[in-house]
Amino acid sequence: MNTRAISVAAPSRSLAYLALTKPDVSFLVVLTTLAGYALGAVGPLDWLRMAQTVIGTTLVAAGTSALNHYLERDSDALMRRTASRPLPTGALAPAEALCFGAGLVVAGALELLLTTNALAAALAVLTSLLYLGIYTPLKTRTTAATLIGAFPGALPPVIGWAAARGSLGAGAYVLFAILFLWQVPHFHSISWMYREDYARAGIRMLPVVDRDGRKTFGQIVFCAMALIPVSLLASVTALAGVPYYFSALVVGLLLVKVCLWASARKTNVRAKWLMHATVVHLPLLLGLMVLDKFWR
Repeated sequence: MNTRAISVAAPSRSLAYLALTKPDVSFLVVLTTLAGYALGAVGPLDWLRMAQTVIGTTLVAAGTSALNHYLERDSDALMRRTASRPLPTGALAPAEALCFGAGLVVAGALELLLTTNALAAALAVLTSLLYLGIYTPLKTRTTAATLIGAFPGALPPVIGWAAARGSLGAGAYVLFAILFLWQVPHFHSISWMYREDYARAGIRMLPVVDRDGRKTFGQIVFCAMALIPVSLLASVTALAGVPYYFSALVVGLLLVKVCLWASARKTNVRAKWLMHATVVHLPLLLGLMVLDKFWR
């Protein structure tokens, strides 16, 4: 037995399974779920229940990502940015990704059902079904897939809210709307940078067919501008107070400024800066909202 080969192969397979979960996406899910739970909680935070909510939601998100790898393994092999993923490289077999992903989704849903409530579990399963059953197949059929995919992408904070309260309300809908609008500048900026890759794989992201970028950046600017009044609704619905209101206004205007700057000269470099700006914007906005709630 070649023990050296086993010692090398084991960590490589472990890293391959980790890559299936898309840790960067899972981190965003953790962040927004935490915010949703904290904002939905009534009275002192139940730290154990919040941790259980995050664990369950993260498992569902990780499993959904693994199943996405399985469904898109052929197109991933055609794109430079995804060709090194575990399935195109053969690091893992498709059946392994399928079983791993399905197992994580089931485990996460059961975790939410047994430790929080049925509503949170149902919303998590709905998120996975919408992402895999509608958004993923539509990516090769219509440029509207990004907007459609924003629906499941906006549900993690709603899951957190549902886990905390056992019901939904105005605050949950505001969080959903914020996440929905935020995803457009975030994912359109990424799509613009990798539009040639997407075209090679037959994925109909808007930048693939929108050669001059007017529609793409038009949607980016529009959604960034719409995000300002929507984010201010948190104060109107008593989810947050006056300090958050003015802070969110400043943060929103700064994001619009970056969007307009990127739109003025539609280069990959500016699109990358815009993507980084959105990555900073969301946790900052949600962080301000949570701080405002607990400092009042």
